[in-house]
Amino acid sequence: MTHAIPERAPARIDARLLAWFDRHGRHDLPWQHPRTPYRVWVAEIMLQQTQVATVIDYFNAFMARFPDVWALAAAQADDVMARWAGLGYYARARNLHAAAKWIVAEHRGALPRDVQTLMTLPGIGRSTAGAIVAQAFGVWAPILDGNAKRVIARLAAITAVPGSAAYEKPLWQLAERYTPHERVSDYTQAIMDLGATLCTRRAPNCPGCPLAADCVANADALQADIPAPRKKRARPRRETTLLVIKDDAGRVLLEKRPPAGIWGGLWSLPEIDPEADIEAVCRERFGIAATPGAALAPIEHGFTHFLLTLHARRVQYRSTVRIMDGDFAWYERRDRPGLPAPIARLVDSPQLKLGL
Repeated sequence: MTHAIPERAPARIDARLLAWFDRHGRHDLPWQHPRTPYRVWVAEIMLQQTQVATVIDYFNAFMARFPDVWALAAAQADDVMARWAGLGYYARARNLHAAAKWIVAEHRGALPRDVQTLMTLPGIGRSTAGAIVAQAFGVWAPILDGNAKRVIARLAAITAVPGSAAYEKPLWQLAERYTPHERVSDYTQAIMDLGATLCTRRAPNCPGCPLAADCVANADALQADIPAPRKKRARPRRETTLLVIKDDAGRVLLEKRPPAGIWGGLWSLPEIDPEADIEAVCRERFGIAATPGAALAPIEHGFTHFLLTLHARRVQYRSTVRIMDGDFAWYERRDRPGLPAPIARLVDSPQLKLGL
């Protein structure tokens, strides 16, 4: 089944969009100065599903620690995850680290300059690859991040459900049509900026938009209906229990999570099933005689597909814990590793006063 470009879609948008960008676009983002392939790549990975305002501080800290692909490739996984902690979607950090090693080993540290090769790297799809080659090398390539999709869908009044072929195929066709061969780097930033600042999901500023005159959604008052809303599904709720085990020196026992899955590769408080016997778990996993202590106030945390309630319990023990398992370690404040955002909130909370 073919999905043709809607007849009312404007023929070109680049001239007006670039004129707007020259006056109103974002020209001072940290990855633009200097605009190196490495910095553009890291920024584009961080910007996947995350807003610019959130990314900036993380990007600056990441660059201070890993200023080039060689430093990133040589880093320990724990160090990379620690610099990513709090940004979310942690598979991005694992993929970035793995890709850096591959770039150093196979390409002598040079980021590939074409979309197809970039798409073979973990964590890089067509739109991210296009944004990297366009912004880093000035190579022609269309992009379709969330902002660009919204802009183009409204321009052409594409009312199909996002994610469907009827939505995605004409969007890519239009993205190819609209992307100019000159100033492709600026155009790529411009269409992302327009979606982020004017053509927003709610209450778009159509009077200020340079493309409003040719926008079908604006002409037909369809802005609120495009993109079409996805069907919302009730997120299931899960619960887990975390153990707060603190030694006489004020150190806290942390557990490294598996490399894949939720918070993969980060450190957290030891987790047990809510129905588990705490005394038995401590005896079998840590070799200590322990007594469950006070329960702390629960913390709620939302993921894309479910809601999680974290219940933390203090543990009082009467023997020295000597950790032999490499997935567990004692940590003081100065050694604090990367922690998931809700775990960081918990260990920093006044009710706990862990001293981390």
